Amino acid sequence: QVQLVESGGGLVQPGGSLRLSCVASGRTISTTIIDWFRQAPGKEREFVARSSWRSGSTYYADSVKGRFTISRDNAKNTVYLQMNSLKPEDTGVYYCAVTNLNSWGQGTQVTVSS
Repeated sequence: QVQLVESGGGLVQPGGSLRLSCVASGRTISTTIIDWFRQAPGKEREFVARSSWRSGSTYYADSVKGRFTISRDNAKNTVYLQMNSLKPEDTGVYYCAVTNLNSWGQGTQVTVSS
């Protein structure tokens, strides 16, 4: 099992940036696929980005491609989500997850509003 703790959310104006962090414990992330999801009010949880350890590849939802970047620091057992050019529709609770272990963090709120 792995425990995940997100941080870095907050209130930002449209066009602004935030960097979310996901610190893992109980398991090294160097051999783990880590995903970011988000859930907007009244909507289902949706996939945002993936960091694949095996190939080093990253994957993004079309809605965030070119604006968000997922990265990892294996030495710190931490995965990041750099979010640029934020839009109001990016508002929601952001979760990191190791989906093949059904491990989820508690989430961090991101609000994009003027």
